Amino acid sequence: MTQRDYYEILGINRAATSDEIKTAFRGMARKYHPDVNKDHTAEEQFKEVGEAYAVLSDPEKRAAYDRYGHAGVNGMGGAPDFTNVDLSDLFSEFFGFGMGGSRGRKTRNAPRRGQDLGQKMTLSFEESVFGAEKVLEFDRDETCSTCRGNGAEPGTTPGKCSSCDGKGEIRQVRQTFLGSMVQVATCPACSGSGEVITHPCKQCRGRGVERKHVKKTVAIPAGVDTGTQIRLAGEGQPGANGGPNGNFYVEMEVKPHAFFTRRQNDILLNLNINITQAVLGAEIEVPTVDGKVKLKVPSGTQPGKVFTLRGKGVPYLKQNGRGDEMVFINVEIPQKLDEKQRLLFEQLATTLGTEVKPQERNFMDWLKEAIGG
Repeated sequence: MTQRDYYEILGINRAATSDEIKTAFRGMARKYHPDVNKDHTAEEQFKEVGEAYAVLSDPEKRAAYDRYGHAGVNGMGGAPDFTNVDLSDLFSEFFGFGMGGSRGRKTRNAPRRGQDLGQKMTLSFEESVFGAEKVLEFDRDETCSTCRGNGAEPGTTPGKCSSCDGKGEIRQVRQTFLGSMVQVATCPACSGSGEVITHPCKQCRGRGVERKHVKKTVAIPAGVDTGTQIRLAGEGQPGANGGPNGNFYVEMEVKPHAFFTRRQNDILLNLNINITQAVLGAEIEVPTVDGKVKLKVPSGTQPGKVFTLRGKGVPYLKQNGRGDEMVFINVEIPQKLDEKQRLLFEQLATTLGTEVKPQERNFMDWLKEAIGG
């Protein structure tokens, strides 16, 4: 059967550098390795890729091949020599070990960080503004109080795994066209720990951890809003093999207020005043999150007028200072009048006349300008 051109097999041109040859080989070997590609022709194609690399990666063999073709490297008809081909880096990419090598227990039993946990917390509007201390309740795993985490019943100890002789791994030797290849796999009997528990702890059933209900007092800082997260370091699931615990994330959800609305760090308030207060002016009490404050409404105040109460808004999170409270004035028109009130309005009407004027700007224009568009 006619042999294919080695450059064609690797998909490179004849001027390819050694690094380009190596890169091409890795890509083709990944594609056709029998442990990855289950096609019945994959093993033969993988062997063909290895053969091409064995020749083109060797300067002397490549020179002979470039000059004489396959005849220059086949000699007396024998196959190319693979004994000097270093494939350890390739196989480490596939399986985590080199030919004849092992990953060892260090990687599998390395410390691992615990899983993060999280929960939503509902706050009142005032709590989000001023902060609060809240009790958080949740469930998590903690080291078993009976076995101290080793999973064995008190008075007993975990024994050496007989399947892997305590190594935590099982080796299998596979014969390939490249020679003997040692494949290392995690021992299924002990899950890589090298130990088996013959007498599991009755409290945790051999897990080494037990489920606990936890109560934590959490300090909520002033100025949080819906979506704000607070991280409780180390309050998540326990780590494995001595690794650190995960974290616990508390996400805030603020309930709407009866009449306050938040816009970033400002508080907005729509306030109704009666027609005489707007016309004659008045000193009124305005609600704020700090309590009621006095506000002087000048005579002739129009609907849509905005008054700003400096420093009466929401504190800046983790910063000094506070936003403002913006009071939007709405003049309330009475819908029912008694006889005396009607008479007074009729007398007022005779002095004001009946002329009407088109309004150049409406209330929504004022509102948009006041709150920044």
